[in-house]
Amino acid sequence: MTFHQQLRRAWNASDSMLCVGLDPDPARFPRGVNSVFDFCTSIIDATADLVCAFKPQIACFSAIGAENDLEGVCTYIRERYPDVLLVLDAKRGDIGTTAEFYAREAFDRYRAHVVTVNPYLGTDAVEPFLRHPQGGVFVVCRTSNTGGDDFQSLTSNGEPLYQHVARRVVDHWNKIGECGLVVGATYPDELKAVRAIVGDLPILVPGIGAQGGDLAATLVGTDSTGVGMVVNSSRAVLYASDGADFAEAARTEAIATRDALRAVYGAKK
Repeated sequence: MTFHQQLRRAWNASDSMLCVGLDPDPARFPRGVNSVFDFCTSIIDATADLVCAFKPQIACFSAIGAENDLEGVCTYIRERYPDVLLVLDAKRGDIGTTAEFYAREAFDRYRAHVVTVNPYLGTDAVEPFLRHPQGGVFVVCRTSNTGGDDFQSLTSNGEPLYQHVARRVVDHWNKIGECGLVVGATYPDELKAVRAIVGDLPILVPGIGAQGGDLAATLVGTDSTGVGMVVNSSRAVLYASDGADFAEAARTEAIATRDALRAVYGAKK
């Protein structure tokens, strides 16, 4: 099953555009929780029926030497919740030979359905991910951080650089393999502009929850079928409580976010 097919399956199964980001930080774990794997799988079990995707952030695992836990978490998602899209948030971008190893890491070791990639080294850095038999990419286009303006908004040939990225994705890279784009919820005007360029390609939308993106404004990113987005919330869900009820609190926050998305979607129909 291709990345786009898996995502469509996930949207249909969950009736949700919510993605929960898995960004484990042991310093914020509830008292008595000492295992990265146990923390993440508790969150997964509490929210899996509410989401279209889970998005483990590779740096949060590798910084604490928890790559084996990441493998276990990815296997857990794939085996226990086969309808859910597994997004590996790695933002890889390197020369072609190195990119081939990164692609093998993402798709063979961690068994991701799709991986985030940085476009700025060009086609040869992205192509190994697209040509992998299990490959698919979310290309970083317009990020949710304020520093993204340093380069992404620079004007080139009459339009901002992030729009050139979007055109490259839809006109070239999506013909090599299956693509989506990353556009932050904190920039709804840019999200609307990217949607106009890329048609119905899926868009991963970080920046709601702790980063303050507005859900109602974000819905300008829906596609022609009324879905089209993977709307990520990480810290607001993961750390909704620092007590023994952390999993229940995560579920409550996930329900509230999913329902808020549904309410805005319903208002648009």
